[in-house]
Amino acid sequence: MSIPPPPGPAQPPDPQGQYQAPPPQGPYAPSPFPHQQAAWPTPHGYGYGYPYVPVPQPPVNGVAIAALVLGVFCFLPAVGLVLGVIALVQIKRKGQRGKALAVTGAALSAAGVGLWALMLATGGAAAFWEGVKEGAREGNAAFSLDKGDCFDTPSGSLQGVTYDVDKVPCSGEHDGEVFATVALPDGGYPGDERVTEIADEKCYALLGDYALDLWAVPDHVDVYYLSPTSQSWRLGDREITCVFGNTDERGGLTGSLRNDGTAMDADQLAYLEAVREIDAVLDTEPEAYPEDDLPGNREWAGEVHAVLDEQTGVLRAHTWGPDAERPLAELVRELEAAVEDWREAADAKDVDTFYEHYDNAYGFYGGEATVTAREALGLDTSPPAYDYDEGAEGATEDA
Repeated sequence: MSIPPPPGPAQPPDPQGQYQAPPPQGPYAPSPFPHQQAAWPTPHGYGYGYPYVPVPQPPVNGVAIAALVLGVFCFLPAVGLVLGVIALVQIKRKGQRGKALAVTGAALSAAGVGLWALMLATGGAAAFWEGVKEGAREGNAAFSLDKGDCFDTPSGSLQGVTYDVDKVPCSGEHDGEVFATVALPDGGYPGDERVTEIADEKCYALLGDYALDLWAVPDHVDVYYLSPTSQSWRLGDREITCVFGNTDERGGLTGSLRNDGTAMDADQLAYLEAVREIDAVLDTEPEAYPEDDLPGNREWAGEVHAVLDEQTGVLRAHTWGPDAERPLAELVRELEAAVEDWREAADAKDVDTFYEHYDNAYGFYGGEATVTAREALGLDTSPPAYDYDEGAEGATEDA
């Protein structure tokens, strides 16, 4: 069945009696048929319709976009509301697009203003801010570090200010190892100097809880700390982090320094606990020399005498294993002699007498008897190196 041609001038039939439509007269030739639209080339031949002529669109108002962004994120809602109103005025005056954006942004910002007003009236804003500060306390860059964690700093140094740290395994090389944390009380920021004083006092006092055997801490390791600044304090940072680090800023640490007694036997613990008590009182030595404050130094010598006498009795009463019995008995005899020298120093009437017994008392620390006893107990036998004045050398070495 054939399709009849549209109305128009008759065309001669083809050999089969069919009619043919006339070919177009050009790419945009007018249609030869009345009431028909022009034809133009298309990817699939010729199409019919009116040719498309692009018309430039007016630009979208930038203030409307800003109002929408502030409204969606509820950031500075009052500003978003004002920008929405300004955008509507500009759109009308300049004939720009973006009316829907401006209206939406203004509406969201108005809702945000209402929400903030409600929060202020009910105390919700204060609760929100406390939540922010609590998050800062829990995730604070001194950094969510716990006792036993090892970490690297972006600069590779423990000096200066850092805003971030990366936890790393202690088995590999690292910049620092956390041995304690100290919580500071709420209130106003106590100041840099006071925070430093607290860090010095607390971190050194807690050192022995993590490293019970100080002889096992290498000479190139010292105590550092990460402490709050006035800026981080406002965000709820209230923690001092006590850290082991290398005294060489270009160096690091490898392996954990933790020796808190969990892997020690009864003999090792008995010895190290006694030594810890003795070291604690030795560390309270007055800063003033005896010639400047003889009464203060005599009082301190009396405290050393009392603690050393007590801990010598503990060592004497302990039942040691076969390998440690004789070396520990020899060490106790030397400590008993030191007890007498500390008593004489506490009773000294003049500076020279004080120094005489002070030097004799310290002469027993870190000596051959101590090294032999530690070797028998299976402990480190390398005495720590201290830079004290002559006469006070070895002031904090183990007995």
